[in-house]
Amino acid sequence: MNDQLHELQPEGPFDELSETPMPKLSSTEFARFLDFIEKFEDVTEQSLSMTQGYRELRMMIHVMRNHLAGRLTTPTSLADASGLSYGTAKRGIESIIKRGLILSRPRTKSGKTVSLHPSRALIEEWGNFANRIKALLGDTIGLDPKPGSTSQIILDEPYQSPDVIAPPAVLSQRLHLKGGLRVLMHADPTFMAMHNLKRQLEVIFGVDIKNKAKSLDSLREEILANSRFAHSHYDIITCNLPWFGELASQDMLLPLDPFIERDGYDISDFHPVAIQSSRYAGKQYGIPVQTTPELLCYRKDILESAGLMPPTTTEQLIRVARVLHDPGKGLYGIAWNAARGTPLGHTFAFLMAKFGQPLINLQRIEGGYAFEGATGDQLRPMFLSDAAFRACEYLLDILKYSPPNILQMSWYERARCYAAGEVSMAYCYTSLMPLFELNKKSPAWQNTGYLPHTVGNHGRPFVPIGGYSLAIPANLSEDRVEAAWAAMRHLTCRSMSKLYILNGSLVTSRFSVSQDPEVTALSPLIQIVDEMARKDLLQSWPRPPVPGITDLITIAGNEIFEVLDGRRSIKKALSMAQDRADRMMRDRGYY
Repeated sequence: MNDQLHELQPEGPFDELSETPMPKLSSTEFARFLDFIEKFEDVTEQSLSMTQGYRELRMMIHVMRNHLAGRLTTPTSLADASGLSYGTAKRGIESIIKRGLILSRPRTKSGKTVSLHPSRALIEEWGNFANRIKALLGDTIGLDPKPGSTSQIILDEPYQSPDVIAPPAVLSQRLHLKGGLRVLMHADPTFMAMHNLKRQLEVIFGVDIKNKAKSLDSLREEILANSRFAHSHYDIITCNLPWFGELASQDMLLPLDPFIERDGYDISDFHPVAIQSSRYAGKQYGIPVQTTPELLCYRKDILESAGLMPPTTTEQLIRVARVLHDPGKGLYGIAWNAARGTPLGHTFAFLMAKFGQPLINLQRIEGGYAFEGATGDQLRPMFLSDAAFRACEYLLDILKYSPPNILQMSWYERARCYAAGEVSMAYCYTSLMPLFELNKKSPAWQNTGYLPHTVGNHGRPFVPIGGYSLAIPANLSEDRVEAAWAAMRHLTCRSMSKLYILNGSLVTSRFSVSQDPEVTALSPLIQIVDEMARKDLLQSWPRPPVPGITDLITIAGNEIFEVLDGRRSIKKALSMAQDRADRMMRDRGYY
């Protein structure tokens, strides 16, 4: 009963979605460039003797600006924005549509009313235009932009790079989904950014969007409950990476391989470990939307003032935590997940990995452990291993140098604690790092260093991967599947991934997004994670997507909690965990 009560508790402030999300204009140079060109045209017309003609430039600016803001453009609104008579404006609009620069998309089944959107060609054309104008002005008058100067409107550095990702274009045909697109998401900053962009996404898809956000354990319960309906209540569901083995093995998810092969969908830009973790039994069931590794965060300023080096081993971390632990001044050594159930279970699984052993008996391979296709004895729980015992000892060691509310601490609380300056170090997922990476009021802002998990005996450096992929429920009505796949492709495309970051997220599953100058300028964290991904430090074997892993984590989080709470010895707790785990895995026929 306690396990179930814990699972239903929210893990942070992201569970409640605003009924009227406030979409943010893209803060990119692209949006500022549109403002400049519009003002430039006004000054030109006022200063020079010119005929106005169709004033296509004004119409293109209007449709581009509305697209960035998520506002709908109609033929009437575009004609009004042109400043021309309706007849003249109509001929100009028809000419632009005929040239493939503006898409006219039906808003109803009858097709009598339409909306207007910039085509991909127009978006790319304006990006090239920005490059050329910028280069021309720089070469001609030699402007050197300074912070706060008006020249910075057009001379920001990013548009000199070909790596800048253009804003997303609309779908050429609106999605046909009765009742709108229904999305079940996780409650975290990335999905809150997606929700904040709801209006823009509704314009892109041409349908209403209905989002529901759940914290981790509640999200899994909702997915399981939804699978029992004759027809899914959601078109797209968000799955934590370790869940794919459980959900796919029970036929709760739709295999995506037929769509990927039919459309020639390229998945090479995604982090390989995220793609691998969204697969089961050789089939792809999910498309990654965020990769969020758990890192060791430390206050560079505090460690430097104490003359301490950042820790890379478990022994060093304990020593640093002990030196910096000063409860009298309200400063504690380290924050981590110690709350009963799933939070502590995740911590324990990662700590076992520090000492060189996964939670189950996976086969060792070069660079880690093999989990794809794991069966039989490879799924046997390893609570009686030396690594499990050492993990418990380590927990008791760092418990001494933790905040007083450590036994109630989970993902959000540990990040909040670090952001508030209450601890010198914390284990934290990158998905919650906007709390201090993007918060100038946090004492940790621009004072944080990042490291892979510290290693213990027989361990090797690694970064445990977290994150989410989007999936289609297997029980989704057949007439909604194609539209769900189209929406899922767009929600995970690189231009949308970039928009999530520009609207408050700091995570992506795509290499190309991590290389975008406008993205990397927001935080050094983006490139740090990208480098870790390229070095294959991101690993999913500490929490492998195999059947039964979620329940094993829950068992670990409840039995080990008794050790931290002082009510049970390490040996007794591990023995009870092994018995419960063996019984559960055998009852379900996993080995």
